[in-house]
Amino acid sequence: MITEIVKIDFSKPLDAQVQKCAETIVRGGLVAFPTETVYGLGGNALDADAAKKIYAAKGRPSDNPLIIHIEKPSDAEEYCLTNDSYYKIANAFMPGPITVILPKKEIIPFSVTGGLSTVAVRCPEHPVARALIRAAGVPIAAPSANTSGRPSPTSASHVIEDLSSKIDAIIDGGDSEIGLESTIVMPRDGGVTVLRPGGITVEMLSEIFDDVTLDEGIVKKNESASAPLAPGMKYRHYAPRATVFLIKDVGNADFDGRVKRFLKGKLDREPLTGVICFDEYRDEIIGKNVFYFGKKADDDEHAKRLFDILRRFDKTDAPEIYATASDLRGVGLAIYNRMLKASGFNILEI
Repeated sequence: MITEIVKIDFSKPLDAQVQKCAETIVRGGLVAFPTETVYGLGGNALDADAAKKIYAAKGRPSDNPLIIHIEKPSDAEEYCLTNDSYYKIANAFMPGPITVILPKKEIIPFSVTGGLSTVAVRCPEHPVARALIRAAGVPIAAPSANTSGRPSPTSASHVIEDLSSKIDAIIDGGDSEIGLESTIVMPRDGGVTVLRPGGITVEMLSEIFDDVTLDEGIVKKNESASAPLAPGMKYRHYAPRATVFLIKDVGNADFDGRVKRFLKGKLDREPLTGVICFDEYRDEIIGKNVFYFGKKADDDEHAKRLFDILRRFDKTDAPEIYATASDLRGVGLAIYNRMLKASGFNILEI
């Protein structure tokens, strides 16, 4: 298959530029497209066979549910059973980087939901994503547009690297603004449970709900044999080829000093060691395979850089990667969750 690359010119109307790709989706083909979170691999959410093609192209387990993308929050009425909590979330955060789990209607095939009676619904903010959904006239089922298990794509070049020749088209709309997948929540009894943290933080949700809880799988390894309720809950994700170790701050004094001494020792003994660390370490932590992902307090920058850095490691000779973790508040919780998944829960307490 020859994959067409469609480069977006934001100075011109978007609908005409995505029309051909929209037609491809309607007839059952696959198109990768940009969103504000990461790039998605889109297919017609009303077409059971299109969902199967998505799983095949990614090498994704078929019990790992897909998210359906809609243009307006009210469009969800046709595909699932909405409730007051959904509209409370929608009014506060949609369009934007949040996904809500709701009971599905029959029109959504079980192949889209991984066999579940619920469906994940999202209304993206990115103008290209919205134009594509509008032009297609159907909801678009889309996981991240990467080979299953690899770091999620935040640029068209990442998608080309993983899926060229496997899908019909890739829409190049530039780099993703946020860099981490959407927050996923499940409404319950007047509150919500966060199943996957993202750009809409626990603190932001707490401003509209008195009861916000975290699924234990966010920071603990999921050992359950049952189907995951949402993407990213069960399987290893975001991982480069090298083994990743996550360095955790357990609250002891002089964390930065202890981490620097540890990393220096590693690099002295094994100069090819991979490191992901804060910009403040630049003067002391130097090496062939050392990457810096922003100032310690800048979680938004960490989020933008993380997946790209993890992918860049696959082009190095680093046998192992040691990464410093973000603060667990705000977007930091989402970054920590992704790094836990990338490391396979290999945690070092220093």
